[in-house]
Amino acid sequence: MFTEKQLFKIYGKIFLKMENYHIEKLALYHLDDIMEIEERCYGQHHWSRNSFAGELENSCARYIVAVNENNKAVGYMGVWRIFDEAHVTNLAVHPDFQGKGIAHLLIISSLDMCYEDKIKFMTLEVRKSNERAKNLYESFGFKSLGMRKKYYQDNNEDAIIMWTENIFSDKYRQILEERRQYLNSRIKNEQKING
Repeated sequence: MFTEKQLFKIYGKIFLKMENYHIEKLALYHLDDIMEIEERCYGQHHWSRNSFAGELENSCARYIVAVNENNKAVGYMGVWRIFDEAHVTNLAVHPDFQGKGIAHLLIISSLDMCYEDKIKFMTLEVRKSNERAKNLYESFGFKSLGMRKKYYQDNNEDAIIMWTENIFSDKYRQILEERRQYLNSRIKNEQKING
């Protein structure tokens, strides 16, 4: 489990904090950083600044950002809450900050929001060729349950549709606990390295 130092509240809910990163609710002042992440991760085919600004007004949307010690947003995740489902709209981490557990921090924080909001399932689309992302999602218990043909407009690549099982099930709670332990071990290792 996480120490009190690693927990804090946002949206009225408990979220995780890593040594050099914490989670905040997306705000307008994050959008410059978000657009840099979008451009670095997705090239020309990314969401516009206006799209993100519009999501801030969307009552179904929840967006969070991972912020570093310099108050720079280095990753973000968004979900739309639709009845008892959370549809992941996007998840991205700045390339200079990938491999540090930030995506794990974002997913766990989003799942914590789902528990608080009584959301039972999480779903998303991922590029068929994006093995790294598919492996990450599978580690969180997402399973491939379909395909959207020619989903991505930039190259007509297919999207794999992935779903969790009911996150309130004992089986899923065990998967999430394993992911929490994994992230906790990364935090401890980072603390040892940084002294």
